[in-house]
Amino acid sequence: MAPAVEYNTVLWRIGPKRLVRVERFALGVLRYSLVLFLLMFGALKFAAFEAEGIKPLIEHSPLMSWMYARFSVRTASGLLGVFAITVGVLIATRRFFPRISGLASFAAAAMFLITLSFLGTTPGVLEPTSQTGGFLMKDFMFFGAALFTGTEALRVALLQTLKRSTP
Repeated sequence: MAPAVEYNTVLWRIGPKRLVRVERFALGVLRYSLVLFLLMFGALKFAAFEAEGIKPLIEHSPLMSWMYARFSVRTASGLLGVFAITVGVLIATRRFFPRISGLASFAAAAMFLITLSFLGTTPGVLEPTSQTGGFLMKDFMFFGAALFTGTEALRVALLQTLKRSTP
């Protein structure tokens, strides 16, 4: 029987070089989809309907409710928007600044963890009729995407540093 590597390559007609190209393409799709999501949803935070829409999530969160004691609903939402947009832009710098991009991806991962915490802190969000609970579930995937793009970018940054320090 042929080794598994040969079998899969022959069966699917996908060689190692093609797999690497597909992997790079997939990573780009993942990273820049994450960027697009952060930019779009960050921009929405400046709209009144979005600020009001996230109000129940923020006011019930032990991690975020302090914002309403210091800022208006619109200002708090706007600050969250600025954060999301900034992180999205920084993730997009991967080609030129992989370390910054990697750290920004980890900031996005932290943001997604906080939004996932709303599943446990917002009353009624997990009820079958709640659209919010289903909407928040997408953040599991975005959390994974942010961790993956972050580790990849930081790995590249580390390799670049090692190359520069090697005589």
